Amino acid sequence: MEQKLDSNDKKLISLLSQNSRSSTTTLARTLGLSRSTVQDRIKKLESRGIIGGYTIRLNEDYKERQISAQVMMTFHPKYSDAILQALKKMPNVVTVFAVSGIYDMISVVRAETTEELDKTLDDIGSLPGMEKTTTSIMLSKKYEV
Repeated sequence: MEQKLDSNDKKLISLLSQNSRSSTTTLARTLGLSRSTVQDRIKKLESRGIIGGYTIRLNEDYKERQISAQVMMTFHPKYSDAILQALKKMPNVVTVFAVSGIYDMISVVRAETTEELDKTLDDIGSLPGMEKTTTSIMLSKKYEV
């Protein structure tokens, strides 16, 4: 039976989400636990698959300076897996969603320049099996949770 997270595990996850580079000493001090207890909890969370890895969070100013676009894609179904694998290899494609409706997938693309964005859009449009793409450039963020 899967063990539920207690309040210390939830707090630990929250602290690591804010800064995954926090030392176990700092985490222990913040949580009021020993360093070895924090290390054990982290190992257990990793082994249970609750912590799946560590990553970076980009500075909001940097992200806001980038040009973001949504690319709605329609493609031949037999190319679905190949298109997804190709999108995963494109460094400017940051997210891919399978969707219902007239499009098969929607991806979010981020680039530092319009030239870089244009090249990525050309690369997506030229994938084998791609039938149609429609791109919307995101102008400003109005709300985010």
